[in-house]
Amino acid sequence: MAFDIEHHLAVFRRGADELLVESELAAKLQRGHPLRIKEGFDPTRPDLHLGHTVQFNKLRQLQDLGHHVIFLIGDFTGLIGDPTGRNVTRPALSPEEIAVNAKTYTDQVFLILDRDRTEVAFNSKWLSALGADGMIRLAARYTVARMLERDDFAKRYEGGQPIAIHEFLYPLAQGYDSVALKADVELGGTDQKFNLLVGRELQRHYGQEPQCILTLPLLEGLDGVNKMSKSLDNYVGITDPPNDMFGKLMSISDDLMWRYYELLSFRPMSEVAALKRECAEGRNPRDAKVALAQEIIARFHSPAAAAHALAEFESRFRDGALPESMPEVTLQTAGAGLAVPQLAKQAGIVESTSEALRLIQQRGLRIDGEVVADKARVVPPGTTVVIQAGKRKFARVTVR
Repeated sequence: MAFDIEHHLAVFRRGADELLVESELAAKLQRGHPLRIKEGFDPTRPDLHLGHTVQFNKLRQLQDLGHHVIFLIGDFTGLIGDPTGRNVTRPALSPEEIAVNAKTYTDQVFLILDRDRTEVAFNSKWLSALGADGMIRLAARYTVARMLERDDFAKRYEGGQPIAIHEFLYPLAQGYDSVALKADVELGGTDQKFNLLVGRELQRHYGQEPQCILTLPLLEGLDGVNKMSKSLDNYVGITDPPNDMFGKLMSISDDLMWRYYELLSFRPMSEVAALKRECAEGRNPRDAKVALAQEIIARFHSPAAAAHALAEFESRFRDGALPESMPEVTLQTAGAGLAVPQLAKQAGIVESTSEALRLIQQRGLRIDGEVVADKARVVPPGTTVVIQAGKRKFARVTVR
């Protein structure tokens, strides 16, 4: 079997932060055998967002080149808790929480990966089998000094923050996964580089050829500044309704759009470059943004859902129409009515009255299509209004 090595290397490089060591990867490809490519995910959250899919997308691209992809669920390492980027010890999850989240991960990951061509593995299979004796022997292969080279451990140590002994076991356990699976390549976020390097070193200790490492960037959220995160409310969930996904993706900046194309789209980079040139020469970037949103919605829902989301979006924002459906809320008041900030919070379209006040100041809160300019405005009893926060959140509210 012959590989087009330059093409394969180009796919590896697309959107990557670092590829270690490229010459070693080229030598592995030269042999003409599908590579064993693994990535591990600790099931610490119940749902995934587009930020998580950057790595799944890369796995799918490599899968389509004919390589063997291993989707590793860290049901053992999840019990330890990944200390990466933490300034305090991470609370441990229960086995029951791990099991529930793992089921969600496997359901959602196959919206991207080919189920029939993916090996699913659980690292409890070999890490539990190590037992206390095996774990001690594994721990003997690494020193505390080497562990303290890791940035987050070093900062906590220098700052007098506690580091629990079990946290040192996490990089070793993750590294041993590569030994157990005989990985040729391991993927991970840029924050995982230390752990991936531990895997290379442990493979040498166990007489294996060390894996190559591909680190991928952490995707910026809708704000274009912070990492995509549910806690920052700058995320697009892969199970979000199509209309919500479309509205969120259309809200990103033009510059961030190209970053999303590189990391989230399956279009060839030659097509993306051509599209970018067209926009630089006068084509409306909105067209490119629509194409990106439709591609992503079609992947996680269907092409029909993507087309309907576009029609709904254009109707709502070009023609001034309201969405076809929205939450219906009835609120009780004992006085003269509800102040708009309180109404917005109780209707569930903002998290707090302070957020509502900020939106009013930014002219981002509307009632029946009109911008709310008076933060003291009251909606009286016996009134039904449509309240809108930003571009995407609506509710029909009846005050009694």
